[in-house]
Amino acid sequence: MQTQDIGLRRVVRWVALLNLGYFIVEFAVASAIGSVSLFADSVDFLEDASVNLLILVALGWGARSRARVGMALAAILLVPALATLWTAWVKFNLPVAPSPLPLSLAGAGALAVNLSCAFMLARFRHHGGSLTKAAFLSARNDAFANVAIIAAGLLTAVIWHSAWPDLIVGLGIAAMNADAAREVWSAAREEHKAAA
Repeated sequence: MQTQDIGLRRVVRWVALLNLGYFIVEFAVASAIGSVSLFADSVDFLEDASVNLLILVALGWGARSRARVGMALAAILLVPALATLWTAWVKFNLPVAPSPLPLSLAGAGALAVNLSCAFMLARFRHHGGSLTKAAFLSARNDAFANVAIIAAGLLTAVIWHSAWPDLIVGLGIAAMNADAAREVWSAAREEHKAAA
């Protein structure tokens, strides 16, 4: 096994564990304060843990099999978007603002985790095809989403005590997940064509 593959396996394992751990933290906070954006992000952490575990399993496979897993990962990336849309619909019907301090603090913790994961994955983003591209894009996009969650908490605390900042950020996270799914699907299809 190549040294780069060993390094990638180690990184993917750490990224999966970090994502699973913070899913538990963020889901608990989201449930306690009724936040759509934190719910969306927590489900995304669970999805990221799953994606990285799949990558860990599929790394030793051939190009065609990895491309198929990449297509499956594209579908998995849509799950948080759909879950968020449902949660946003429920929140839209009962628009209560989440508590801004826990919202911002949980967003800051998520940002630290996602920046760490993106930094670890950055050097491997072109190694392993659509699989590692999926992991890197997910971590990178999640860091942007976390900045928006922190901003929503600050906006809710200082300017606009409403459910809308949280709802808007939650829907933005759903859109980002859908776009990442499209990018991974395209990369996986290209790999599949090249392997055929």
